[in-house]
Amino acid sequence: MSLWLNIKDSQFGLDALPYATFRTAAHPAPRLGVRIGDLVLDVAAVTGVGAGGLDALLAAGPAAWRDVRAEITRLLSDPASEEQVRPHLVPVEDADLLLPFTVADYVDFYASEHHASNVGRMFRPDSEPLTPNWKHLPIGYHGRSGTVVVSGTDVVRPTGLRKTPDGIVDGPSIRLDIEAELGFVVGVGSEMAHPVPLAEAADHIFGITLLNDWSARDIQAWEYVPLGPFLGKSFATSISPWVLPLAALEAARVSPPERDVPLTGYLDDSALEPWALDLALEVRLNGSLVSEPPFATMYWTAPQMLAHMTANGASLRVGDLFASGTISGPEPGQRGSLLELSWSGAEPFKLDDGSMRTFLEDGDEVTITATAPAPGGGRIALGEVSGRILPAKERP
Repeated sequence: MSLWLNIKDSQFGLDALPYATFRTAAHPAPRLGVRIGDLVLDVAAVTGVGAGGLDALLAAGPAAWRDVRAEITRLLSDPASEEQVRPHLVPVEDADLLLPFTVADYVDFYASEHHASNVGRMFRPDSEPLTPNWKHLPIGYHGRSGTVVVSGTDVVRPTGLRKTPDGIVDGPSIRLDIEAELGFVVGVGSEMAHPVPLAEAADHIFGITLLNDWSARDIQAWEYVPLGPFLGKSFATSISPWVLPLAALEAARVSPPERDVPLTGYLDDSALEPWALDLALEVRLNGSLVSEPPFATMYWTAPQMLAHMTANGASLRVGDLFASGTISGPEPGQRGSLLELSWSGAEPFKLDDGSMRTFLEDGDEVTITATAPAPGGGRIALGEVSGRILPAKERP
């Protein structure tokens, strides 16, 4: 299928069509947009769907998701639609891209065996890298939805309690880190006491977005026993303004890594279509490429994470966001956190300008991008997620 628009070689073609919530100086009310090349189509203006942004489409369900995508594809590929559509195309640089949806609940998982093993080797060198439960269930924790922010939002260095050789210090984190992750956006919710089975994941998951779960490793290390992450994580989580629908990822489906521990019934996906995704991420620090994490190596899949989230009867809400946890591959250059890249600070790494890093310094900017295979060959892009570190603020 061809376009009447000239966007040759763009990774934001008809195979992609990610959604955003945006506004412009001329039209300040938020509304739904879709990216095509370097333009944003005002979906609300041409289809009547999406006044206010992405939230209403999330809630509308899979049939509406398919219908709206099909209509957008038709409008952008039928030359007879050009006169109707062209006035509602905005250059992406003129669009104010907002948080794409109202985040309901936020859950962060720990789904990469390579990441979990690296962390285990660093902090439990005399024990097995993985905890005994790791291959039996997707480990996760509930985060803070109120501090999920859109890409481009500056991140203030958090202040908190950390343990030092001289005692407990209350001050700015000195081991501020990133976590390159993939976020899954829930559309249709579910009822309490009705777990979502693996086979019904696509009825609830609308799409994906790139995510950076900023982490204060020193604050986290002192607080997390026995209940897990809290202030070391909850100060900021950045997501891309673009949400790529699952419909764009059919060519990216691959089988997950071989499981060497039998899975309990509700997590056993051996008889279902593969849900691992062949996504190639790139992590840049101040413009320097520092890591290329492969998402296909993730041990746990999105349906398994969703099934586990609801296994106890917990309900889903429109706009729930759950994240994969740090994406890391088997090679040193595929590690999705500075904790791993610097091996907990013991192995500083060099940026293109010659400077060295272990953890983030004030003024540092991190940008994460990703691509996936396109149905007809080539690649499609996920919108980037970026953020810059500002100095800590003094306590009042």
